[in-house]
Amino acid sequence: MTETAASRPPFPQRARRYIIVGLFTLVPLWLTFWALGFILDFVRDLAQPMLNQIVVHVPADSSIMGMVTHPWFQTALSVAVLLSLFYFTGWLASRWVGQKAILLVDGIMARIPVAKSIYNAVKRLTDAMNMTPSDFQRVVLIEFPNPDMKTVGLVTKTFKDANTGRELAAVYVPTTPNPTSGYLEIVPVEKLTPTNWKMDEAMSFVISGGADVPKNVVYDMPPKADPKAGKKKETEDQP
Repeated sequence: MTETAASRPPFPQRARRYIIVGLFTLVPLWLTFWALGFILDFVRDLAQPMLNQIVVHVPADSSIMGMVTHPWFQTALSVAVLLSLFYFTGWLASRWVGQKAILLVDGIMARIPVAKSIYNAVKRLTDAMNMTPSDFQRVVLIEFPNPDMKTVGLVTKTFKDANTGRELAAVYVPTTPNPTSGYLEIVPVEKLTPTNWKMDEAMSFVISGGADVPKNVVYDMPPKADPKAGKKKETEDQP
């Protein structure tokens, strides 16, 4: 519906509305570029010693000097160094020596008052995402904090009750808007509602406070097949 001159709101009201719309349009872009800039600066500082060594061994009047000192070259080299560091750390963490070193670092961080809370919260989230549950979908809905409400959970592991053999799931429940803090719930597998959501969809839903809703939302559990109906059908089919 096109606005006419008569129905158009006064300029101060339109200006206020446009300013608010522009603010909410640009804030996500500003935050995204700010976060990317922060990460790139951190990576560049990490690789700065290597960059200094390259600059020292390159003649000042050489054409290569301009390329070496260019910010894009330094950023690309920094990213390569960071990826190499990730690879080496992953390779070392997969060995016995690396696992012992991780336990040592965990013990040291547990003794530092402020760093302990931050380190444990981040590690809890990364461990939950790194562990792969067997035969079960990772993103589910569970009844929390009461049977009349549901929340998003990440299945981190499945196991059985030692007495009854009932199948259980360890479910990490991230909080909004900071998913690094949350709750760990033990939920019977039959109480899990599958969502078919990808991990990034679930995290976007949590961080945005529910504003970014995935396309497919399944709140109710799928109906269970009635075994008596199957037996009845088999009986009817018999001559």
